[in-house]
Amino acid sequence: MAETGRIRVAKDKAELVKALTSADGGTGPFQTFADVVVFAAALGAKHKKRVPLGEISKREPSPIRLEYFASVGNDWVIKLLGITETQDIKILSLGEEEYETNRNHIFEEYANGGLEILQGELRGAVDYTERILLILTHIRTNKDKEAEEFDLSKFLN
Repeated sequence: MAETGRIRVAKDKAELVKALTSADGGTGPFQTFADVVVFAAALGAKHKKRVPLGEISKREPSPIRLEYFASVGNDWVIKLLGITETQDIKILSLGEEEYETNRNHIFEEYANGGLEILQGELRGAVDYTERILLILTHIRTNKDKEAEEFDLSKFLN
């Protein structure tokens, strides 16, 4: 189960998370490990992909303190995924370790699912930034096409 107060990363995704950051001279599109994890969780949620973590990375990236997510305003993603998954407003209860642990667990699994998607999409890529932009463009383009396909207002004229 999730460690209270910290967000963990699966050991098999640790190298990818490091490669996606610009910290320590890296060329990744994200500034911090937390930024990578939030993006991955959103991607995992978009594709409804929750994957259990398995073995946890103990170093680089080590578990990330929840306070960091809150300090940059990304704690709402953790809470939103918790509510969406459980359909229970009680998951937002402050001071309840059980609810916090469950929220973190849900977030970690969506992040792991998103990292799994990224692993496949980024395989063989030289420039991760460019590839991620292509992924986002593809998602946006397909969303626009879906909206067009179901827009019946053009038949009302």
